[in-house]
Amino acid sequence: VQLQASGGGLVQAGGSLRLSCAASGRIFSSYHMGWFRQAPGKEREFVTGIGWSGGRYYADSVKGRFTVSRDNAKTTVYLQMSSLKSEDTAVYYCAADRSRGQFSTMIRYYDSWGQGTKVTVSS
Repeated sequence: VQLQASGGGLVQAGGSLRLSCAASGRIFSSYHMGWFRQAPGKEREFVTGIGWSGGRYYADSVKGRFTVSRDNAKTTVYLQMSSLKSEDTAVYYCAADRSRGQFSTMIRYYDSWGQGTKVTVSS
């Protein structure tokens, strides 16, 4: 499956941004979808994800500020980010886990990745 992330940009602290990730797979509805991010000099980390059954999962650092959703008809997953902080600055990647196992936050379970979209939060 091919993934195309978009929506990144420059935003002031406290602002909002919505990322989109369009997938090419015909059975998108059966994929677990995750959002990860990588800040300069840091490892890639799990941010949020939504399972094929609709369950939502969030890293503690973004709970209450970020919302993940999916539109299976449009084969797109979204990440609505609010109350952004400077520490949210990173390249954001969407990824697909096609295994149909339990949802995982671990990178190694995701076998398809988008190209990343950069989010910069200015303080």
